[in-house]
Amino acid sequence: MSNNETKRKVELVKSILRKLHEGAKLEDLKEEFRQISLTITPAELVMIEQQLISEGIQINEVLRLCDLHVQLFRDYLIDRELKDVPKGHPLDLLVRENELILKWSEALGMYANSILTSPNADIGRTYEQLVDLINNLRGLRLHYRKIQMLIFPYLERRGLIAVPRVLWGREDQVIVKIRKLRELLKDSGSKVDVVKDVASKSLEMSNEVKELVFRENKILFPAVWALFSEGEWAAIAEIAKDIGYLIPVDVEWVTEAKPVMPYEIVPKISDEEVRKLPTEFRELALKKLEPDTYNIVREGDIKLETGFLSKEEVDAVLRSLPLEITYADENDRVKYYTESKFSKGFVRTKTILGRRLLFCHPPRLEGIVKVNVERIKKGDEEFREYWTMVGDRIIRVIVTSVKSKEGKYLGTLEMVEDLTDVVRNSSEIMKKILIL
Repeated sequence: MSNNETKRKVELVKSILRKLHEGAKLEDLKEEFRQISLTITPAELVMIEQQLISEGIQINEVLRLCDLHVQLFRDYLIDRELKDVPKGHPLDLLVRENELILKWSEALGMYANSILTSPNADIGRTYEQLVDLINNLRGLRLHYRKIQMLIFPYLERRGLIAVPRVLWGREDQVIVKIRKLRELLKDSGSKVDVVKDVASKSLEMSNEVKELVFRENKILFPAVWALFSEGEWAAIAEIAKDIGYLIPVDVEWVTEAKPVMPYEIVPKISDEEVRKLPTEFRELALKKLEPDTYNIVREGDIKLETGFLSKEEVDAVLRSLPLEITYADENDRVKYYTESKFSKGFVRTKTILGRRLLFCHPPRLEGIVKVNVERIKKGDEEFREYWTMVGDRIIRVIVTSVKSKEGKYLGTLEMVEDLTDVVRNSSEIMKKILIL
């Protein structure tokens, strides 16, 4: 780009910023900015933004270009890729989350560039703002969790494995890099070389996050909009609400469709659906299509709130936990207990079934047990925790209430866990910690 051409493009962008500063609305400037954007490559825009900052224009002013960029991108998606997505629909909310993430990443790149090109004495305030943005990016995990746990299973059921694995791999790389970047922040202080290193890695992070936003918005989201039924979206909406969003949800999408889980769908893709898929998705995903027809629900399984287990599996799963539980019903009668294959806490036998909970403890402890169970029943306390010894073993005991989803008290649960090794060898345990 020649000097004259650079000056011309800088002046075009300046004219937009000037109008914003004078109170013009973003909506009124979208078309003008779009026309300018057609003549400027993304790399040139970064150079122009940096030149504007070097000329003394405040970064916060230049950042208003991000708002225009996001609005143009949303209009493009609605017009060409994601038509008729209802407001408040899970896909609408995921796109809106990406708009926020895009603004974060563009701002991160701008602050990082400013630090890398500014005299060391001028980077203090800018570095503080960079750190704030890095901390904001921790919210990416919440966005990616919904993609990985709610969107990908429906694709995998249809045999569409490649796209989920590639995207998840890239998302995981970003999360790991954010974690390492935040570790680097702890060592930065006023060390100029570390600050510059943080800025350099932030610039790299900015580009990776922006690329993921575009991959989701232009490839993944149009594909799932073409493939998923309303019942599938109903299930996604229900669970996503529990996970939460990065943005406020001012409109709730409502459907009469019955929620459909991945294991419930017939895993096939029609020719019509294939034609609606983005080209990039079609080329990567449909090469080796092997739908997942595994039937997870078997005859005789007990249908539980979060899955299906046979009686044999229930017994085996509970026996495989590294703790033992004793359950007394609403009348304080022992109804059930488990035995862990890992360790033994207190001695219990089948003869305690039906026994009063109080009578399962020494008389000297009856008063304590009675008071605590009553407090838990009334809701005065959610749980009580005790530490004790059985021989040379250190035991933690937690007593808590068991309630239905509606909040009705069902009984009392006592959990007993042997934590001897954790307490006595805490330094060794710390060495074994693997950050996932």
